[in-house]
Amino acid sequence: MNYIRQATVDDLVRIAEIFVFNNRLNFYPIFQKDTFYFEDLTVFNMVESFAKELDSIWVYDDGVVKGFIQIEKREVRRLFVEPTLQGKSIGADLLEYGIAEKDVDFLWVLEKNIKAIVFYKKHGFDTTNKKKYKEDTIEFLVRMER
Repeated sequence: MNYIRQATVDDLVRIAEIFVFNNRLNFYPIFQKDTFYFEDLTVFNMVESFAKELDSIWVYDDGVVKGFIQIEKREVRRLFVEPTLQGKSIGADLLEYGIAEKDVDFLWVLEKNIKAIVFYKKHGFDTTNKKKYKEDTIEFLVRMER
C-alpha cells in the first residue's frame, strides 16, 4: 500500500485516461450510446470534471499512475485500474487502502458488472436488496456493504 497517495493536479490526465478507457471497454457494450462514449466522454472533459474532485481521489503510483479510488465519506465512489494492468492487485490495494485508512463500508455497482461484484465480494462486500437506476438509463445499480 505504500504506492498509494493523494492525487494531485499532475495526475489529472492519467486519472481521466484510466476512467475513459475503462468506461468504453466495460460500459459501452451495455449502454451503447455512441455520442456519450465517443464525443462527451473524453479525456479532456474528464480532466475538467476530476479537477473539482481531487481532494477525494487517491492514486496507485509506483512511478506511473496505474489506478485510482475516489472516496466520499465512507463510500467508494469510483475504483478503476488501467485495463491492461488489471489482475495485478492494484485494485485490491486501492480498495484495502480505502477500508483501512478511510473506513469505507459501501458502494454502488452496476448490476450487470459481474466482474466488479465478484471483486468486491472477495474484499468483504455483500450485495444488498437496495437498488436504484443509473442516472438517465434503465440499468440498475446495486448497493454493496461490508
